[in-house]
Amino acid sequence: MHATALKNARRFFDVYVTPRMQAGQRLRVVEIGARNVNGSLRDVAPQGLDYIGVDLEAAPGVDVVLDDPYVLPFEDGSVDAILSSSCFEHSEFFWQSFLEIQRVLKPSGLFYLNAPSGGEFHRYPVDCWRFYPDSGMALARWARSRGYATALLESYTGEQEDDIWADQVAVFLRDEVHAGDFPRRIVDGPLRFRNGLRHPQLDQLLNPQRWNQDQQRAWLWRATLRLRRRLWRLFSV
Repeated sequence: MHATALKNARRFFDVYVTPRMQAGQRLRVVEIGARNVNGSLRDVAPQGLDYIGVDLEAAPGVDVVLDDPYVLPFEDGSVDAILSSSCFEHSEFFWQSFLEIQRVLKPSGLFYLNAPSGGEFHRYPVDCWRFYPDSGMALARWARSRGYATALLESYTGEQEDDIWADQVAVFLRDEVHAGDFPRRIVDGPLRFRNGLRHPQLDQLLNPQRWNQDQQRAWLWRATLRLRRRLWRLFSV
């Protein structure tokens, strides 16, 4: 688990989960892809949660082993929050997983998604997808087309920090009628991000950027190289 994945998950807990716990709510949280690989989201979760980690194999951090990656063994409307980090890129049919998540969430339930917007090719056991600023809106529309009232509360592309990963983070609400229960957003706090979206103004990008950080660095490197060549030609005459 890379460092920014843990930082972004902690922000989700701080903004969306801890206030509900402070209000006296007992929350049931499920993490999809919970195997502890150099760190786990459970490590940054607040104490006192009914925390259930699910994955495809028995491993540290896994409480429930799934028989089917697209079927969660929970009743309809029984979970307060579901988290998935660095997992959807490895799911061949992630849109099926997204609908299954909507099924088991309570109407006021939240889904936290963190998936890479770039980075290296890494099979685990496959590597199929990357996610971009419009991905969250597309997933919410997909769920609505299947009869759910899903809403995107926010999304953003986090800045890289000493590694190759630029996290695409999205927070979804199972039923938009409960949007007023969650007035705060991660993007409202101290955070370096680009191409953010914030409910209800989902038609306005926050800090819009056409190029990602890797592209910007590549452009700067090429520009620097061209300048050096021109200077060499100028002073070598």
